[in-house]
Amino acid sequence: MSTGAFRTSPSAWVAAARLLARWLDRHERVDELAETMLAGMGGVERARAQHLVFGVVRHFGRLEAALRRLVAHPPRFSTRAVLYVAGYELIEAAGGSGEDGAVAKIVHHAVEQCKTLASPAEARLVNAVVRKLAPLLAAAPPAKLATAEDLAEYFSHPEWLVRRWLLQFGAEATRRLLEWNQRPAPVHARWRMKTVADGAGAAETLPEFLKPSAWPGFYEVTPGRWAEVEPLLKAGRIYLQDPGTRLAVELLAPQADETVLDLCAAPGGKSLLIADTMRSGRLVAMDLPPEAGRSGTRIERLKQNLARVTEGVEVALVLGDFTRDAAKLLKEHNLPAEYPAVLLDAPCSNTGVMRHRVDVKWRLQETDFQKHARQQATMLHNAARLVAPGGRLVYSTCSIDPEENEKVVRTFFDSRAGGPFKLESGGPSLPWITGHDGAGVFLLRRSG
Repeated sequence: MSTGAFRTSPSAWVAAARLLARWLDRHERVDELAETMLAGMGGVERARAQHLVFGVVRHFGRLEAALRRLVAHPPRFSTRAVLYVAGYELIEAAGGSGEDGAVAKIVHHAVEQCKTLASPAEARLVNAVVRKLAPLLAAAPPAKLATAEDLAEYFSHPEWLVRRWLLQFGAEATRRLLEWNQRPAPVHARWRMKTVADGAGAAETLPEFLKPSAWPGFYEVTPGRWAEVEPLLKAGRIYLQDPGTRLAVELLAPQADETVLDLCAAPGGKSLLIADTMRSGRLVAMDLPPEAGRSGTRIERLKQNLARVTEGVEVALVLGDFTRDAAKLLKEHNLPAEYPAVLLDAPCSNTGVMRHRVDVKWRLQETDFQKHARQQATMLHNAARLVAPGGRLVYSTCSIDPEENEKVVRTFFDSRAGGPFKLESGGPSLPWITGHDGAGVFLLRRSG
């Protein structure tokens, strides 16, 4: 269904424009803005507003380049937000999601909304600019052998990042990655098996709006079914999760009755999958407290996810920095000092999940890769100390950059800490090949 101005309610359109004006002004994380500024809207309206917001951020570079050609001096943020939302609707219309007369309707709607969001005078500017935007945004994609500059502008990525990918992956793979990042991600849900109390093993009939995917246990959610999805979420029957998140847990292969340590656990999607895989045992989830740099929202989501763990799995939550004094932290909670299975899902550049985290590319800096790699190496060294003899350690990121994956693991094995370990399997998972979010996953085994 198109979400152009002529099909999107005024409230969703206005909410999107106001959110984008704040994003332009303050450079806050767009997902956190959406969580707060769209919180009071109904499910359908919120989804439409979020679609517009994410669409603008996803195509921001292309929209910005087109507007620079038409406007000598950038207008106020409120007016620019109107231009960006209208511009994104023009991109949708040019891509075939519009209808006859779409451009005229988009122009008219933007002008009318600008009178309220900005001023009648600025509405006249919007009228002139949006009409000229339409042919610019309807231009064909760059040629096969396009320059990094042309690829960066059309596919809305920083030029330095496109150049980096061209060196790492080559021209064809880079273009596939850029195209992948620009496509809105479908919503996937993981169907959680019945608990013992519910009668585990009983045949279950899945709702018809859950379409089977290529990955067992994961289903694509049919659009427009939020009213049916929400009760299942609240009841804990499903969990919204990209299939790429399963890779680290599958490699860890948690067993029934094991004690598993999940470091950097927030927001808890992988923790919940570990518990659902074990069905019985003990799960220790550790992460930084909010005041130490992580968003309080992430910790609250971690707590909510741990509360959904089935009765057979005992859960312990530890808030603290495991790179400083993990042994002391664990002892304070009467927990073991070593574990047969440890997951380190380290903070990273997020280059493998840009289809979901649409503003990451605009926040990322060239120096971030080295900074992340240093932090990841420190984390991996400290995580290794928590692995019992014969135990296994999975190091994972949601990055596809070798500097944060293969190089970190190689650095670990070049150090004394890597001596008792061997690399059993793993490597990068590239999204344009797998069909889901990208990642780096590595299984390390400690000698017994």
